[in-house]
Formats: sequence, structure tokens, C-alpha cells
Amino acid sequence: MRRWRGERDRGQVALEFVGTVPLILLLVAAVWECVLIGYAFSLAGNAADEGARAGAVHGDGACATAAARHIGDAWGMSSVCVGSGDVYKATVTLKIPVLYPGLNFGEITGTGGAAMEREAK
Repeated sequence: MRRWRGERDRGQVALEFVGTVPLILLLVAAVWECVLIGYAFSLAGNAADEGARAGAVHGDGACATAAARHIGDAWGMSSVCVGSGDVYKATVTLKIPVLYPGLNFGEITGTGGAAMEREAK
């Protein structure tokens, strides 16, 4: 009895797929980490801008509150708000969350400024 050639290759595609699954998952994790880093830049800049705007009008307490309004606890946010002449500056620092807990990718800093304005009383 003669076998045709295709029977020897039975299961080859499944074996190749199982072999590439770890590489695919590693690539997905790397892309996700890049997305988190980009999102952290966006969040830090936006939080600093919002904090600077609120601080320019209402003072230091409003700056920290406005900067933290849209930032979750996972980002480990810290902010520094200070008036400097006619410009109110806010600096927001975020820790980059990582999929693997033992790794540390550092921090990202965003800065913002707004012209000083005080509410009329």
C-alpha cells in the first residue's frame, strides 16, 4: 500500500503554530508596554496643563487636585506646583506600570504652565 505524500505532513501547521505562539505573545506584550509608555506621556502632559491652569486661578491646593483628577493610583503620581513670576508652573511625574512586577522602566515627567490669574472677590 502506497501512502501519498500529504499524510507525512499531517499536523505540521499545528506544530508550527504552537511554536510561534510564545513569540506572538511576547510581541503583544512589548507592543502593550509601548502603548503604556505613550499613554503615560500623554497623561503626564495633560495633568500638568490642568494643574497649571487651576493653580493659576485658585492657588497651590487646586493645582494638585486638578492634576490628580484624571490619574489613577496605578500611575504613582506626584506633582509639584509653583508660581514663578507671572507664570504658574506644574510638574507631574508618573511611574510607568509594567506587566511584570519586578521590572522598573522609570518615570515620565510632564510640565505645564499658565499665566497667573486670580479670581476677583
